[in-house]
Amino acid sequence: MTTDADSGTSFEEEVTPPAGAGGPGWGALAIVMVGTFITVLDYFITNVAVPSIQADLRANDAQSQLVIVGYGVAFTASMITGGRLGDLYGRRRMFALGMLGFTIASGLCAVAQNADALIAFRVLQGAAAALMVPQVLGILGVVYTGAARARAFVVYGLVIGLAGVFGQVIGGVLISADVAGLDWRTIFLINLPVGVVALFLTPRLIPESRGADGGRLDLVGAVLSTVTLVAVVYALVQGQEQDWPLWSWLLLAAAVPLGVSFVSHQRRRTRQGLSPLIELALFRGRTFSVGLVAMLTYFLAMGSFFFVLALYLQQGRSLSPVESGLVFLTLGGGYFGSSLLSTRLAERLGHHLYAAGPLTLAGGYAVAGLTAAWLGTDGHILWIIPPLVVAGVGMGMTTGPLTGAVLAGADPEHAAGASGVVNTVQEGAVAVGVAIVGTVFFPVLGGTPVPADYPEAFGMGLIPLVVFCLAASMIVRFMRPRAER
Repeated sequence: MTTDADSGTSFEEEVTPPAGAGGPGWGALAIVMVGTFITVLDYFITNVAVPSIQADLRANDAQSQLVIVGYGVAFTASMITGGRLGDLYGRRRMFALGMLGFTIASGLCAVAQNADALIAFRVLQGAAAALMVPQVLGILGVVYTGAARARAFVVYGLVIGLAGVFGQVIGGVLISADVAGLDWRTIFLINLPVGVVALFLTPRLIPESRGADGGRLDLVGAVLSTVTLVAVVYALVQGQEQDWPLWSWLLLAAAVPLGVSFVSHQRRRTRQGLSPLIELALFRGRTFSVGLVAMLTYFLAMGSFFFVLALYLQQGRSLSPVESGLVFLTLGGGYFGSSLLSTRLAERLGHHLYAAGPLTLAGGYAVAGLTAAWLGTDGHILWIIPPLVVAGVGMGMTTGPLTGAVLAGADPEHAAGASGVVNTVQEGAVAVGVAIVGTVFFPVLGGTPVPADYPEAFGMGLIPLVVFCLAASMIVRFMRPRAER
């Protein structure tokens, strides 16, 4: 029997220990963090490989974009369903199935002989990641309690940031090394041994858990949610790439009635006593619902920064992928340091940490934009490092702690379902953030950009990100009742 500290209600949470284990220890955290790292890594690592893929597979620009977009859309659109499957049929089981599918799809990507095959395998890889990733937060929320849970969520936030940063470094190093003449294929092949080891250890280190409500998967809800999210994410990402053609607006418009139909369907199933895809009761809690809005706003500013920074460094400052990755490491250094200290900061700052993190990030972005404008194309790139470190500190102060706080506002019996919603918000916000930044960044560059155009475009592109950070800092204040602020 487990008690929700926020509501005071009690519920049953079915947990089965791993084979031959007396307790979860930190092995469970290590394995699920491996799954988190490789799925986030594969979101970013392909950006560096696009030129090599184009040359080898003779892919056109549209196909090259779909190699990245196909993974992201499948990943984002399927996570709510993936989370619900974990609640119904076991989070460890779904994590293992997702890891198996991701490993197989990675191998298929590595041997793809043409661009269309690679796109299809990337979609499969994204769908497998969507089955695996929602179980991560669900498993952490059930296996660990108290201070151990807080530390686990800090590690989760740390891994997300480092995967995004190291995606640039690892991709550049692997492609430059050209191991055995495999070129870009090595970025997928490295997932194979990692996946095999993780699959071997999963039943030995991770306890099985599932929600207590039982029921069956809401297939109609799964289809409606997936189609709605595909419409939104694909229209935003590809619409921005193609200068907002008519079909992108029509797709966004179609997402509105689809979303309304999904919510109505969930309410109807709840009234009928049937198991919905998403427990709408999750959104009644202030911490969870307001926290989701804050998380959405924060991730609009976080993930898209990696995108615009990579363009500035490689196109504006003519750095190689490896050199660009080394600059990213300074961002990761700030992220790593503040993530390690976030538990102590939380003890001192309490709830104010969630507001201080985005403010710190906003300051790093603002100074980075001003520094880039001052440097132009001739100033030494080392001057950009201090504001990047500050930005990294802000990210580390926010990502893990805010994620933990939001999930703490959800009943653990719906842990995987809640984490599916949280992960969808995180990944969807990254895609939307890139689209928003693109509407500012690319018009400043113009049709035939030269390196001298990039510092100004970089600075202008950071303006909406600063606004998002400031908004997130304000929104988190409403996660608690007025009397507690």
